Amino acid sequence: MADVAAKVGVSRALVSIVFRGKEGASQETRDRVFQAAAELGYHPDTAAQLLRSHRSRHLGVLYTPAEPFHVDLIEAIYPMAEKHGYDVVLGAQTPTRAMTKAVEELLGFRTAAVLLLGDATLAEVTRLAARVPLVAVGPHLRGDAFDTVSSDDSRGARLAVEHLVELGHRHIVHVDGGVKAGAADRRRGYRAVMRKHGLPATIIPGAYTEESGALAARELLRCDPLPTAVFAGNDRCAVGIVHALRRFGLTVPGDVSVVGFDGSRAAQLPHIDLTTVRQDISGTAEAAVESAIERLDDGRTEAKHVIRKTQLIVRGTTAPPKR
Repeated sequence: MADVAAKVGVSRALVSIVFRGKEGASQETRDRVFQAAAELGYHPDTAAQLLRSHRSRHLGVLYTPAEPFHVDLIEAIYPMAEKHGYDVVLGAQTPTRAMTKAVEELLGFRTAAVLLLGDATLAEVTRLAARVPLVAVGPHLRGDAFDTVSSDDSRGARLAVEHLVELGHRHIVHVDGGVKAGAADRRRGYRAVMRKHGLPATIIPGAYTEESGALAARELLRCDPLPTAVFAGNDRCAVGIVHALRRFGLTVPGDVSVVGFDGSRAAQLPHIDLTTVRQDISGTAEAAVESAIERLDDGRTEAKHVIRKTQLIVRGTTAPPKR
């Protein structure tokens, strides 16, 4: 099929469309494809086509149960998959359950493709993509063998910090996400805005957990003077910071303003009311499922990398600093 595509000068996916008799190719292109196939002696493998038609209609989703953002994504993935006639099979990755174990379980269910949510190295993603069509959701990775869907984390971070600067904050600290997905771009966006306004950048190492936020709050209290605003790596970290600061007798946003990242459900709770950068959950789920379907049903082989926009949601944890 690749040889036919090269001879005609079209994509392999288009050749697949022609041989399957689907819409999407002009009559002229169809004639050229069949002529090239005849000249090359190519005939579609009917046995392979039969096997393909009887493959599993399952999309595997590898996720981390402790991540609320993953849970929100899965909820959005289900209707997208059903729309294309696919079911969803979940594989959980936990501190006591390695990624390899979860992957083997998913493949044991003959999943047609895998949506990988969250953290993974380029080597891990590449190895898995060699076994099954793969869409990595979250990590800012690039490769020729797999698709990715990620948020514009750098832009989101810039929106958060610009919001704090516009409120009048000048001593803004970033509690980062370490090596987690998107953390590097969020650090980059934070530094860019601080540099733009001639402000000193201070980064406290953290993670995407409430515990890391509570620990970071203790570090904030050691600063002299106390920072007036914090941009947290994600909503879970921000919630940990807010709760810890209040336990220490400080007010949010009276003493310290706090901004999170994700747009999680927890951020909307009345007692938290967190200003945050919202990721496009519905759009991310749709793009991930469609990428998998394009590989499975349309024969696309070229890698596709989608970046979704982010949006600042202003709530009750940010205000101008005390004078």
